[in-house]
Amino acid sequence: MHKALKIGNLTAKLPIIQGGMGVGISLSSLAGAVAAEGGIGVISTAQIGFTEPDYDKNPLEANLRMIGEHIKRARNIAPKGILGVNIMVATQHYAHYVKEAIKHGIDLIISGAGLPIDLPELAKGTQTKLVPIVSSLKSASVILKMWDKKNNTTPDAVIIEGPKAGGHLGFSPEQLENIDDAAYDVEIKNIIELTKDYGSKYGKEIPVIVAGGIRDKQDMEHYLSLGADGIQVATKFVTTVECDADMQYKEAYINSKEEDIIIVKSPVGMPGRAIKNAFMDKAIQGRIAPKRCHSCIKSCNPAETPYCITDALVNSAKGNTYEGLLFCGAYAYMENKIRTVKEVLADYFD
Repeated sequence: MHKALKIGNLTAKLPIIQGGMGVGISLSSLAGAVAAEGGIGVISTAQIGFTEPDYDKNPLEANLRMIGEHIKRARNIAPKGILGVNIMVATQHYAHYVKEAIKHGIDLIISGAGLPIDLPELAKGTQTKLVPIVSSLKSASVILKMWDKKNNTTPDAVIIEGPKAGGHLGFSPEQLENIDDAAYDVEIKNIIELTKDYGSKYGKEIPVIVAGGIRDKQDMEHYLSLGADGIQVATKFVTTVECDADMQYKEAYINSKEEDIIIVKSPVGMPGRAIKNAFMDKAIQGRIAPKRCHSCIKSCNPAETPYCITDALVNSAKGNTYEGLLFCGAYAYMENKIRTVKEVLADYFD
């Protein structure tokens, strides 16, 4: 029997968070469906306004508007469910996104792709739970120490994203090519211990959630046995009826083989895991100059970037997968049919 996942005064019946996937992969439809089933549904805010007519002219306005809109839509699907947003630290105008999500009553903010040092300051005095993503003991201890010192606070939960996750990863390409599961299990245990220390200092439980390549109940039970309180799963929700991605995107996962899953260089400055396709072949061979700048990532220099990550992700989300980037987890090739969110959850909680 699985335990519920408690984050402060929030209780998810199922100890699972659906990972945030951008651009446009986990929006209100997927997040709402997961929340309605008793998990925690997560909307990715990355270029969330990409379908809006004014997006090319006013990306920030379109994005902020659609944060509120998608939170509202997801709430309609799951009025009693728990909903989060994933906001990348590398996002330009990060503070605007955080404040907009809080304004619309989001239950929790999950933040990675950089260290969310300023998050407690931005959310001060609100009920929104703050959940940083870490990938190593080092990044966990920097965040915990900084939040403690600067803001007299500690996270409400911590997500450990392992080397088998999809999208941007906090590891070197070498670490990703030679994954040592046993060594990473030790890292997970050490992060859990460190989190407990801060929890006892602040007199609160800080649940730890593990993410990255968690395929089934057996994988989940392995991490729970290490002391984790829950899991985060993303890739397996892509091939669901409710996922917000275009059908071509879902089929790219279904048609992929093990050898198609590769480590790619992202303009964000972190390696990522994605499906090899015509676009990736072109990007590996040389630079694809961007047509315009969408002001998406702080670290991007449009004159030098290997390709525009927004265009690459938007193309994929809209179904133009030949000219797009297809982020995925290590086991994307194992998904071979379209299922419902309910059926995916049954892989873990039957």
